[in-house]
Amino acid sequence: MSSEDTNPRARRPDRGATALLTDRYELTMVAAALQDGTADRECTFEVFGRRLPDGRRYGVVAGTGRLLDLVADFRFGDDELATLDWLDGDTVDWLRDYRFSGSIDGYREGELYFPGSPVLTVRGTFAEAVLLETLALSVLNHDSAVASAAARMVSAAAGRRMIEMGSRRTHEEAAVAAARAAYLAGLDATSNLEAARRHAIPTAGTSAHAFTLAHASADGPDERAAFAAQIATLGVGTTLLVDTYDITQGVANAIEVAGPGLGAVRIDSGDLGVLARQVRDQLDALGATETKIVVSGDLDEYAIAALRAEPVDSYGVGTSLVTGSGAPTAGMVYKLVEIDGIPVTKRSSHKESPGGAKSAIRTARRSGTVVEEVIFPTGGTPPETPGLSATPLQIPMIRDGEPVDDLPTLPESREHLARALVTLPWEGLGLSRGEPAIPTRTITGRDR
Repeated sequence: MSSEDTNPRARRPDRGATALLTDRYELTMVAAALQDGTADRECTFEVFGRRLPDGRRYGVVAGTGRLLDLVADFRFGDDELATLDWLDGDTVDWLRDYRFSGSIDGYREGELYFPGSPVLTVRGTFAEAVLLETLALSVLNHDSAVASAAARMVSAAAGRRMIEMGSRRTHEEAAVAAARAAYLAGLDATSNLEAARRHAIPTAGTSAHAFTLAHASADGPDERAAFAAQIATLGVGTTLLVDTYDITQGVANAIEVAGPGLGAVRIDSGDLGVLARQVRDQLDALGATETKIVVSGDLDEYAIAALRAEPVDSYGVGTSLVTGSGAPTAGMVYKLVEIDGIPVTKRSSHKESPGGAKSAIRTARRSGTVVEEVIFPTGGTPPETPGLSATPLQIPMIRDGEPVDDLPTLPESREHLARALVTLPWEGLGLSRGEPAIPTRTITGRDR
């Protein structure tokens, strides 16, 4: 999971210390804890979501592989420490030697999660574990939000090819993470080249309206010249953007220049359903019966679902995808649940966090359809599930500060999610609002 290839650093040579990807209050807590002795108390922190984003029936865990790499680089070197002149000397010395030496367990990347799921469990001393809060939440909240939205889009697309093309709609680093999360969720390719370099994701992309416009002259537009130049460079298998001017004339120009063997045409504006039908009829009439139709332009899962009956072969998705399609964060929190073996419980109104370290299983019928998620105290015996299979959900990720061997790779996690989605009750894959696809049952120590 933490290495899509055998040498992750070879894919991102610029990766450096990540210790300042955090909030100031993490360090002020450490400083105070070092002074009063709390720093060395053994603690368990958990990452979970109290609820799913509004209207969602399930969530997708994403970003775990990225997080484990970032934890490995969580170091305070001279450059980082030079910015912390507001800290006392003892705390600075402690940070200089900081290495996470605890353990991390969690839901594997590509796993489904529901309200209360213990997505990540971090064990270590208070000081070393609390420092990871901001990093863990920034990665998991972003990537899981994107992957959850992407999974809904993939379901709506019903097997049609999908390309992630949202780089221009988000922060440059978020674009790389979003491309990775989208690929995990089942998209086929990305337009982002850095995502390809770091994570070995297939890329796709041909041209924008600017290329067509660049061939205009004093005599007016010259769409044919633009198409001819693209084909001369990329071959007839390329995709031509046909709606810069008049779409009907654009299709005619595309086939005139490329011939009936043109790979695809792309429509980026207008009533996509109506235009797709018109373009399909026109392509067929011109003998380009194998030429595909790609549509793009502010698509989300609802727009994709509405196009399901139309002659669309591929979708390009951008803005909605990289912003979580209305839910830009997964809403996960990082809470202390146990200290020196003693369960601790936050009781703030509407922000309760159940105490005690927890494990989880997911039960399923013989058909493979999942029934419920059961959360129970770690160390206890999993509850009996008569007539149902039970799958443990957490896996070891870090032991004594080091990643465990044979963590799932990105392609393996992608396959896992595809299989997991098939296990949901059919209504759980719907885009309509409703309760989580399966219920979560929590067993406390008092229940056992």
